[in-house]
Order: sequence, then structure tokens, then C-alpha cells
Amino acid sequence: MANTILEVRNLTTFYKTRMDERVCSVDNVSFFLEEGKSIGIAGESGCGKSTLAMSVMGYYFPPLHYESGTITIAGKEITNLEPDVIRRTVLGTDIAYIPQAAMNALNPTRKIIRFLEDVLRAHGSELTDSEIYDLARERFAVLNLPEKVLNQYALELSGGMKQRTVIAISTILSPKVLIADEPSSALDVSSQKIVIKLLHELMEKGFVKAMLFITHELPLLFNVTDDIMVMYAGEIVERGSAKEMVFDPIMPYSRGLMNSIIVPEEGTRGHVLQSIPGAPPNLKLKLQGCRFRERCRYSRECEGMQPGEQSAGPGRTYRCAVAETKLRELYKNDKNSHPIHEAAK
Repeated sequence: MANTILEVRNLTTFYKTRMDERVCSVDNVSFFLEEGKSIGIAGESGCGKSTLAMSVMGYYFPPLHYESGTITIAGKEITNLEPDVIRRTVLGTDIAYIPQAAMNALNPTRKIIRFLEDVLRAHGSELTDSEIYDLARERFAVLNLPEKVLNQYALELSGGMKQRTVIAISTILSPKVLIADEPSSALDVSSQKIVIKLLHELMEKGFVKAMLFITHELPLLFNVTDDIMVMYAGEIVERGSAKEMVFDPIMPYSRGLMNSIIVPEEGTRGHVLQSIPGAPPNLKLKLQGCRFRERCRYSRECEGMQPGEQSAGPGRTYRCAVAETKLRELYKNDKNSHPIHEAAK
């Protein structure tokens, strides 16, 4: 597509343990991200969300290793570039990353302005100290961060202020793609709202052209992202618009995941949340067939058939061996299968 800014094809990466075991956390993943759009990535802990985020940057350090696939940002393939080239010419400019626990990413012995100086000079900036300060002050002002923060230390900032500062530092070079990995974790509701508003402003003002948003807090995805991708055991098992994925998921795992959301809506008081039995498969093993089969309440319908990616309309795909019409029939006859938002209608 002409306005695709990030394209990932058949990406496979793995971790190597001290016992030389291979843990495949991202397995043959493909997706695209269009300019001006945001995608949310959801799934249980350990499903590969954060590993996918790190892998998409093309910057691999042990124990994470690249195996196959391609990553293209704004027409430039970065898959086989040397780490030093990635660091100098890709990270921060083509793609930027806000890590988990970003509040702990700031060295407490350095003033905030020093981090900005480091980022700019690492990418060859010839600006003077005063010019860097002016640039930082202007950018912070646009993002509603007070100038005084530049001359403060991290220990002088609240948790929400630290998170917003890390976001500002990560995007000072106006990257084409921003990856936000659990950016609202460990924050109170008020701070979460401020951070989400800041991310929206980065997109609206053109400082960031597209975004991948990773979170365990599923209700956030509905309000923040255009599309949602669900990951399970290293694979993308469903993708659709945020509205479709929250109100009408197709794949059984996606449906179970969305059914775990508690919402304060009329009609949900008597609804019993449905847990997904069992645990995800061991990614050290060479997995065959459907990875969700052992936990799926409808596994008898596929009889061990090999799952494949199926289309359910424009921009809507899911990974299952059972046809969409059959799945919908099963859900209709199962009173416990309806997502909680549907129960509220």
C-alpha cells in the first residue's frame, strides 16, 4: 500500500538460553502499519508482545537473535544492517521505543537536558548547547512539559512526569514510527490520561507518523488505537479495527481475552467473567498445529486440522482452522461465550 510506513514480513526471532535452548517468541509474524494510524498489540504475559516490539527495531543483542524475515520502514529495509548503523541512522529517527518501566530509564545523577544532548549528538547533530536547549524547551512546551524539567534530575519528578519526559526524549528526533511498550503501567488513572493525551498530540502534531501501542489494559486500546492485533504464543492470531476486536472478536482466544474485561456498564452485574483454562504452550518446543488447541473450548470442531490465516473482511484476519460462520454459530449457542460488552447491551 502506498501509505504503508512499516511493513514486517515473516519475522522470526528467538532467545537462546544458557543451556543453549531455543525459545521462539516471535514466529513468522507479518503485519503492516499505515502512516497516521496506530495499532494496539494485546495478549497474555509471555505471548511475545515486547519481543516483537524489540525485534521490529532490527537491533538484536543476545539473548535475542534474528532468524528470518524482513522489516521495512518508509521504504528502507533495515533487516540486515549492522548494529552500529541501526543505532546511528535508524533508532530515534525512523523508529523510537518507549520501554517498559520507562520511569526507571533515567539516570538519577544527570539532568534531563543531558539526555537530550546525548540523543541529538549520537545522531550527528552539530547544534551548540544553547541551540539544543532552545530546541528542547520548544518541544517540551508543545508537549505541555514545563521548561524547569530540563534542569531537574529524575528523582525530582513524579512518576507521571518521568514517563512523559521519557516520551519527549524518545521522540525529540520526530521518528516515523513510535513503539510504546506499556506506557501507562504503574501510573494512576490521572497520569494515564495525561500520557495517553500526550501520545495523541504527538500523532496529531506530526512529531510521530504512526504508532504501535502495547498494553495489558485492553480498554485503553479501544480508546487509543485504530486497529488491534492479538498475539498468542509468538503468533498474530487476529487483527481488526478496535471496535471489531472489542465488540466482535472471531478467534476463540481473542474472544476469551476480551471476555476478561470488567466494564461498569448496565447489564453486566450478573455476568460471570470466563477465564481461559490451562496455560500457554512451552515455546522451547517445536510447536505444530494450533497453539491454542489444548485450551480451546471448541477444539473438537477442528479435529487437529492445520490452522491458517483467514480473511473476515477488509483489514480483518484471524488464525483458526474453523470457518467464521461456524465459529459464530458456536458462539450463538454458547451463553458463556459472549464478550462482556455484548452482555451489557
